[in-house]
Amino acid sequence: MQSLLLAIDRISTLIGQAASWLIVALTLMISYEVFSRYALSAPHAWVFDASNMLYGALFMLAGAYTLAKRGHVRGDILYGFLPPRAQAGIDLVLYLAFFFPGVIALAWAGIDFFEVSLAQNEHSSIAADGPPIYPFKAVIPVAGALLLLQGVAETIRCVICLKRGHWPMREGDVEEVDVDKLKQMVSAEAAAGTVATPAVAEGGAARDERNERDGADESVERNQRDEGGGRDATDRRDAPAPDAGPGDPRDRLDPRGLRDDRDDRDDREHKPARETDGAPR
Repeated sequence: MQSLLLAIDRISTLIGQAASWLIVALTLMISYEVFSRYALSAPHAWVFDASNMLYGALFMLAGAYTLAKRGHVRGDILYGFLPPRAQAGIDLVLYLAFFFPGVIALAWAGIDFFEVSLAQNEHSSIAADGPPIYPFKAVIPVAGALLLLQGVAETIRCVICLKRGHWPMREGDVEEVDVDKLKQMVSAEAAAGTVATPAVAEGGAARDERNERDGADESVERNQRDEGGGRDATDRRDAPAPDAGPGDPRDRLDPRGLRDDRDDRDDREHKPARETDGAPR
């Protein structure tokens, strides 16, 4: 079964990569038309329809290839983080309810469009020499059949995933958003944060213990300084006053030098009297 699924993937991939070369043809055609219109003053009316048909063919033929690589638009932000069985269940319901009815209608209507266009030898009505349209309409049923084939392969994958709990293997290709790698990165970051948490907690406990020890040391030093300062003040207060020696008795009564303040006050009190005594009469 796995070999069959991979074979369908290879068919879709081969057709999609071949259709991608239509981009080169479309680019060259549009570039030539711009040069011819503005440089040579010779526009071509058929280029408008031809460019639309080339782009439409590219879009339809690349649909199965995009489905094989799971490149169609989906809500990857939520879908990518669901378990595989939940993803498979959602995909299976959507394939059965929307994908197959729409793609079957596309392929069935495309067959009718192609048959009518081929019978009428339909050409574009934009210009008298417009390009034929039936080759472009032939792409519609072909693209529908490729989508149906790839849809069957994807449905089988969903059933296998529901049974086994994981998606079957796919062929590798370039992806715009690698959900698996994104999930691995998120898991690795979460694991790193979990491992680092005990170390952070241990470092915080050691830091708190060191701060408490430093605070205790500072308290002891502060108490020692306070006790030393108190003893010095007590010693100074209890020490006997020094003998002033012979001289003014006020010096012996006032050993702290308060006599100078009294002398200054006496000078200020007697100064006006001395100035009055020296004034002429």
